[in-house]
Amino acid sequence: MAIALTLQEFLDWEEVNYTVIKHPITLSSISTAEAAHIPPDHLAKTVVLVDDYGFVMVVVPADQHVDLQRLRKIYNRNFILASEQEIEDLFYDCEQGAIPALGEAYGFEMLVDDVLLRENEDIYIEGGDHRALIQLNGQDFKHLMSHAEHGHFCH
Repeated sequence: MAIALTLQEFLDWEEVNYTVIKHPITLSSISTAEAAHIPPDHLAKTVVLVDDYGFVMVVVPADQHVDLQRLRKIYNRNFILASEQEIEDLFYDCEQGAIPALGEAYGFEMLVDDVLLRENEDIYIEGGDHRALIQLNGQDFKHLMSHAEHGHFCH
C-alpha cells in the first residue's frame, strides 16, 4: 500500500513537500520510530477520542500517552477512546493503527501537543500503513496544525 490517498491529496492541496520513509512492518509507534531510526519524540502519534459532540484526534509524541483526565478537565467533555471499529470506519483508506496525524485531511477536530510544534526539526507522521512514514519539516507541520488547538495533552 502506498500512502493513504486522502493524506496524499491533502498534502498536495496544501502544497507541502514531504518525503516517504519506508521501514519494516511495525505495530506500535515506539517500534516504528526504532525501525525508521528516528527519535520517538519526533514521531506524531494519533489517538482518536469520542464524546457526545463527535470525534477528536489528539496528536502527541510517540513516546508519550494522552492524559485523558487533563483533556476532560480542560474541555469539560467526557472523552473516551474511540473503538477499533469506529476508527476503521473513519479512516477507511488506512490500516488499523496507522492513522496519519492530520485530522483536517479527514475533517476532524484536532488537538496537538506543543512538544511537536518545533519549527526547526522534522516531524514524522504515519502514512496510512505499517510500512511508511511521512517526513515533514517542522515549519510545514506547524502550518498543517494551524487550525488545531494546541497545549500540553500528554504525560
